[in-house]
Amino acid sequence: MEGSSQSGRERSENSRGLNSSGVVDRNSRLCYDSGFSDVNCLKDQQDRRTIGNNSSSSKDVSLRHWLDNPERNVDVLECLHIFTQIVEIVNLAHTQGIVVHNVRPSCFVMSSFNRVAFIESASCSDSGSDSCEDGLNSSSSPLPIESGIVSDSSCLQSSSGHMVQTLEANKNRQVEEKKHTFPMKQILHLETNWYNSPEEVDGAPGTCASDIYRLGVLLFELFCTFNSSDEKIATMSCLRHRVLPPQLLLKWPKEASFCLWLLHPEPSSRPKMGELLESEFLRTPRHDLEEREAAIELREKIDEQELLLEFLLLIQQRKQEAVENLQEIVSFVSSDIEEAFKMQTTLKIKGGSSLEPAKRLNPRRTDITEDDDSESSGSRKRFRLGTGEESDGHQDESQKPERQIEYKGSILAKSSRLMKNFRKLETAYFMTRRRVVKTMDKSTSRRCQTSTECRSSGTATERSSLSNLSSKRGCKEDGQSGFINSYLEGLCKYFSFSKLEVKADLRQGDLLNSSNLVCSLGFDRDGEFFATAGVNKKIKVFEYNSILNADRDIHYPVAEMANRSKLSSICWNGYIKSQLASSNFEGVVQVWDVTRSQLFMEMREHEKRVWSVDFSVADPTMLASGSDDGSVKLWNINQGVSVGTIKTKANVCCVQFPVDSGRALAFGSADHKIYYYDLRNSKLPLCTLVGHNKTVSYVKFIDSTTLVSASTDNTIKLWDLSSCTSRVLDSPLQSYTGHMNVKNFVGLSVADGYIATGSETNEVVIYHKAFPMPALSFKFNSTDPLSGDEVDDSAQFISSVCWRGQSSTLVAANSMGNIKLLEMA
Repeated sequence: MEGSSQSGRERSENSRGLNSSGVVDRNSRLCYDSGFSDVNCLKDQQDRRTIGNNSSSSKDVSLRHWLDNPERNVDVLECLHIFTQIVEIVNLAHTQGIVVHNVRPSCFVMSSFNRVAFIESASCSDSGSDSCEDGLNSSSSPLPIESGIVSDSSCLQSSSGHMVQTLEANKNRQVEEKKHTFPMKQILHLETNWYNSPEEVDGAPGTCASDIYRLGVLLFELFCTFNSSDEKIATMSCLRHRVLPPQLLLKWPKEASFCLWLLHPEPSSRPKMGELLESEFLRTPRHDLEEREAAIELREKIDEQELLLEFLLLIQQRKQEAVENLQEIVSFVSSDIEEAFKMQTTLKIKGGSSLEPAKRLNPRRTDITEDDDSESSGSRKRFRLGTGEESDGHQDESQKPERQIEYKGSILAKSSRLMKNFRKLETAYFMTRRRVVKTMDKSTSRRCQTSTECRSSGTATERSSLSNLSSKRGCKEDGQSGFINSYLEGLCKYFSFSKLEVKADLRQGDLLNSSNLVCSLGFDRDGEFFATAGVNKKIKVFEYNSILNADRDIHYPVAEMANRSKLSSICWNGYIKSQLASSNFEGVVQVWDVTRSQLFMEMREHEKRVWSVDFSVADPTMLASGSDDGSVKLWNINQGVSVGTIKTKANVCCVQFPVDSGRALAFGSADHKIYYYDLRNSKLPLCTLVGHNKTVSYVKFIDSTTLVSASTDNTIKLWDLSSCTSRVLDSPLQSYTGHMNVKNFVGLSVADGYIATGSETNEVVIYHKAFPMPALSFKFNSTDPLSGDEVDDSAQFISSVCWRGQSSTLVAANSMGNIKLLEMA
């Protein structure tokens, strides 16, 4: 009966009118409104829960379900205990001048300890007289009941005649009722008629005497069991005429006599509530009932203690897990510290006497190195030494070498950035460290499996066992030192630069042109020239050094090539220096000879706008393009036609060849995914990268197996293609956040582990692949065409970025057409 139990629990917690937990005056209280005496919800102050070895129902159950259980056996003390609790509830209402009306089994629930709770509010009169007239204008006739759920009016009517809604029963209750022997829908429908007093049937309003009659019907049901619904209905109909079953008269004569007293047709002949409470029927078993009550209270206390014990054990378990996790963290942090000390000592030994000139040249720097072997407080001491807060030297600040002052400033800047980003650096450290541990565990597991196979075949020897042990230790040490070196390299690169500086502004003569958005930038093979292309339908090529060194009002391109349509992308050939590919909004792919400023080749196989083109570095005759028509086309520039096509279901926004291969290709799509293909088998992707929530706008290879993707979901993600074992990769190595990109294509470029991207806040943002937060950023300010002053224009965004080879210099452009050469410093 879980459904009904759950329903009873919900109603008992939310809409109780009268409530009892055995001793009513301890757990119940009455409240009334000033307009009319209405019994509001009274909260049960004890949490009824299950004791594991208790054979009773595990949850609250409706008294109606409990009574109609065909397997129920009559226990005198149990029935009297239940009846006494209900009498006390009704008496509590009567002392407040309230007629309960709903003294019916469907309006009570029982806990596993036979605690009875009233789960409905009740109407009552404002009369305090013994008659307790409630002023009801209508009788409590039942409404149709659906699926065995008690109707709103079957339990209660308000003083104005309107129905007071009750909580909906749980759907599971319907399932339970279908399994029940008695048809609950029919029983509940008839229950109201069974419990109506004779005067109420004649149309008179209900009084306190009517509640006494209902208590008589309830007592009868407690001591009388039935084998079928027909028998129950027939017997309950006879009860109105005070005809009791013979078996009840024979087995329970005292209880039958008491029922007849309560069921007297004349209200005045029924006992008052005081007489009922003082009657011998309820006073005689008082001692037994008190013992039962004490036993129940003891069981409840034991139950509460079990709940407390369970709670404490759960806390202990969780804290123990936290301790174990913390111990594991401290363990591998300690091992990393030990490994770092070992590496440092090795470097010192290798350096030997070469440290002496360094001491003479920069004594402060050497002090810092020597202090590295101190305890944990040494890190703070080294910082103070480096910053000059503690020093044994007596040299005046004005006499310090300039390089020492610069070093001091560098330490201060790095420490400030370190503490500002400490949490993120820590998170990145643990994420990377756990990946190393997992990799080492997998490797160890494979070796263990191999070792087991060897032992099972009988070929393992003592020497091979020692060799395996040695290889395990060596692999662990190599993996650990490899991780330290990798993390240290990332940390050093993250702190190598502190800002982005403007090396030059590219000033063009058409700044006032409203259609000057730069969609693509690119450096040639040697970094001597860079090209720009965008919605002005022109490809402009500039010489890097002349822009960097010349202080001119206007910079003119060394080559300019006009197009019939807006340009979306450009890419230089990595082998043929003067060759440049472009794509436009009409779906045309073109190859240009920059030296002659002439069109070399034009390919028109795409049906819609082409977003991206890319030359293969490994095979400079191979060109790829991605289009809104959902296709990626592969071109051979010696043939002038496509040599392969990959069809997809969504727009293709970017394409990229790996650095070292012309046989693989990655592209990003509007379906939020990145596809990696082996071009020798282009029917199915070799790997599908899933993790972005919006269109993938750019993909770039850091190396042959590491890929960076950008999306308009505000993130950049780092992927390890070597970890793709099942054609789908849904776990990026890193997710970079700190820029804003929800609408536009803002550019992406990678070089030497640094990732440059634009932002819709008109900023250039630099990440390092090791850490998820920005390392550097630079805000573009718009130039007022009249005054020449820079103004902050938040409506603009960075539209393209490109590194100059593997250097620390990049070129960036925004949506206004402003182009700047920036350098990390």
